[in-house]
Amino acid sequence: MTRTSLLVLLAVLLGLALPAAAQAPREDVIWARVSPNPIVLDGVLDEAAWAAAETKVVVYGENAGDPGSGWKAETGWDASDPTEATLKFLVRGDQLYLGAEIPDISVGGSREWTRFDGLLMDLKNHAAEGFPKAPAEYFYSWWYPDLNDPQPAGQLPDFRGYWSNNDPSVPRTPEQIAAWDAVTVVHGLSNNDATLDTGYTVEMRFDLAVMGYDITRPEGDVIEWNVSIYDTDYFWPPAVGLFSSNRVWWQDPWGNTGWYNEVRIHARPDVTTTSGPVPAIDPELEIRPLAAAPVIDGALTEPLWNDPGVYTFDLRWDDDALRATYDGVGPYRAGQYQPPVHGDQAFVSDPADGTVKVFYNGTTLYFGFEVRDEVVQYHTVPDRWDGFVVSIEDQVLRHTDNNLLQRRLAFQVGADGEASAQDYLLTMVLAGTAEVALNLMAGTTVDTLGLDTDTGYTAELAIDLTALSYPADLGDRTLHFGVTLYDGDSYLPIIDSYGTRTWWYREREFTCCAPWAYLAPNPIGVGDDPFAAPAYAQVFNVANPSRDPRISFALPHQNSVTLEVYDLRGRLVERRQLGVQQVGEVPLFTGRRAEAGVYLYRLRLVDPATGAPRTTLQGKTVLLK
Repeated sequence: MTRTSLLVLLAVLLGLALPAAAQAPREDVIWARVSPNPIVLDGVLDEAAWAAAETKVVVYGENAGDPGSGWKAETGWDASDPTEATLKFLVRGDQLYLGAEIPDISVGGSREWTRFDGLLMDLKNHAAEGFPKAPAEYFYSWWYPDLNDPQPAGQLPDFRGYWSNNDPSVPRTPEQIAAWDAVTVVHGLSNNDATLDTGYTVEMRFDLAVMGYDITRPEGDVIEWNVSIYDTDYFWPPAVGLFSSNRVWWQDPWGNTGWYNEVRIHARPDVTTTSGPVPAIDPELEIRPLAAAPVIDGALTEPLWNDPGVYTFDLRWDDDALRATYDGVGPYRAGQYQPPVHGDQAFVSDPADGTVKVFYNGTTLYFGFEVRDEVVQYHTVPDRWDGFVVSIEDQVLRHTDNNLLQRRLAFQVGADGEASAQDYLLTMVLAGTAEVALNLMAGTTVDTLGLDTDTGYTAELAIDLTALSYPADLGDRTLHFGVTLYDGDSYLPIIDSYGTRTWWYREREFTCCAPWAYLAPNPIGVGDDPFAAPAYAQVFNVANPSRDPRISFALPHQNSVTLEVYDLRGRLVERRQLGVQQVGEVPLFTGRRAEAGVYLYRLRLVDPATGAPRTTLQGKTVLLK
């Protein structure tokens, strides 16, 4: 190829772009603004910063946000005085502050489980070893299981969980108090219904540094958290016809385990109580359409599987560096598990290693799987399967806890080398709303003895999204799913056999936590207009291709500008907040090593006064080495 033709080719590549598309607002996120002044824990919320804090209202019987929020009547009937709590969030230094205003006509607790008021929370511990990062329980309530009922009038909530002694008779240590503290003011008299209360106010502080977060970095951090609000009424003493006990939660109901989802609290030094509207929080990843659809034969031989618009990620046992490349909170949610086989855990001599590819066409979602495996086997015990579990939310149907219903779409390598659909995938296959096929790689045979060396298998899965309650136009285009690779390897002697599970984001249905993904309406491809809004703004390549590619832009008005750079698999390489700009020139890569190749860039422009999106400018660049 001549130098001239190479430059022409590069010019064509650089003209391609990702057109902007409207996206549904996320219901699992909130900003915690930086307070300019200290917050005094006194349960009053009288600091000026609280008036500028972002708020979330959680109401019993109403959806606090998909996919995981819900509610439950612990007594079997609905609340006599339904919860309507207002939660506020601030940060200062490495401290997260929660302010909660909870109107309540009857405040109190007891030794009985669910017969109390209070907050059950978890904060994922990023300082803990291993993956996924474990939830740490923060339980602040009027539950006193070691004290006899009736509880004393005027009693305040007790600290239980990660930073406590779980015994109110033992004072908390200074270290525990420094890590977590709160003050509550009851507007009335707790544990006494002789006169009705009006509610209670909680002012709470979490030390984020001891949990492995750093919100003081220029890029800030994302805090993984959730809350369940318990509410018991007319129990002091119990009143027939009025007594009720219930709870409502935002994303996850528990504190010491992760179920449906979690709240992602975003914090960054430049998002303050005086910085204007908070930045929009984008989906953690985008799944894009292709104009063609594959034949479901398991082979992955069609060129479309290598299209740059296909979202691609790898799953690999014991590879922390790989997990660190996942989008959003994926590095902390992804993980692995080795169940005991024959009563023990054998050495994993052939670690799981697979690639997953995802795109959609029309209303069909497609998955491609490639697994590199020296022992491909069939086994009836799920812990020893070779195969995959895809867990995905129905868009309308709900679980008994009122959160979105999650479906388990599983398949394993069958004894005949074909795909064997399991669980809800089998239901969909029989109904004609899903297809799955598997193809053994050259030299691969299925057995459970490990007598020969295999190369692996590929598989294809097609899911009709309308069978998961998506409308024909895909509605708000949100998608919540997880993928787990099952890898069973059998050997002689049998005590050397094992099974492993390695997952991306979420291990299985009803566990935490799926990404907030978006089914983008436009593909990456030739013919996209690189300047979808030419009347509004322009972006120019300055040094491109280059070892230090840069772009410049000219805007008719000032905008809050965010730069994003993606590789051709759709993985985020860099995201930088450029602040309020009208004209600028910036490098595409700073502070991170990137391999040579073609990258996609995107400038998001937001009205700095209102926070409303204006447009998105996009293109491609070539990084040389």
